Amino acid sequence: MKGRLKVRPTKSTLLSLRRQVSALQHGHDLLERKRELLTRLVHQRLHSYRELRSTVSEALQGAYHWLAVAHMRMGGTQLHQAVLGLKPALSVYILPRSSIGVEYPTVTVESSPLQPVGLMWTDASFDEARKRMTEIAMLLAQLGEAETALWRLLNEQRKTQKRVNALKYNVIPSYQTTIRYIESTLSEEERNTLFQLKVMRSQLAAGAGQSPIG
Repeated sequence: MKGRLKVRPTKSTLLSLRRQVSALQHGHDLLERKRELLTRLVHQRLHSYRELRSTVSEALQGAYHWLAVAHMRMGGTQLHQAVLGLKPALSVYILPRSSIGVEYPTVTVESSPLQPVGLMWTDASFDEARKRMTEIAMLLAQLGEAETALWRLLNEQRKTQKRVNALKYNVIPSYQTTIRYIESTLSEEERNTLFQLKVMRSQLAAGAGQSPIG
């Protein structure tokens, strides 16, 4: 038979295969539930990711607008001098997180108050640009977390789907085919054994009924 396992057709093999196929079916059910949970979570995160990406796109336009205004009013040289010695405006913390067995980083960003710049030639647009850039950096950190988590969940969902399909269409059917083959073989052997016993009984009965020759 196609797809049959290469095992000896014995009763012990049959019992072992029945236990194994029961365990495989239980594993398939667990993986199917995991796949459903992952699919639901992917759809939820995909919706949130698209909304966050749209927000980031709008924020980027605003941030670059004010950066262009500051550059136009102050010039590139003054902008460069103004940022010299400034401390980082953000503190970023990355910790591992797990969901349905999938690990991905979670990003926490804390912003510091704008550090004053003691230059006479700075413009108000400079502070606005710094504020907008700080906000966009925080949003980009959130977007990076969301995108990383989404891709890892997608990869796990695809792997789980492949395992579910392999069990459903290849592994379990092979075991079931083998079980049917062994059951058929054992049944045929049992019929042959019963037939031989009947023949032997008939022969013994016929021999017992004959008269001895004196």
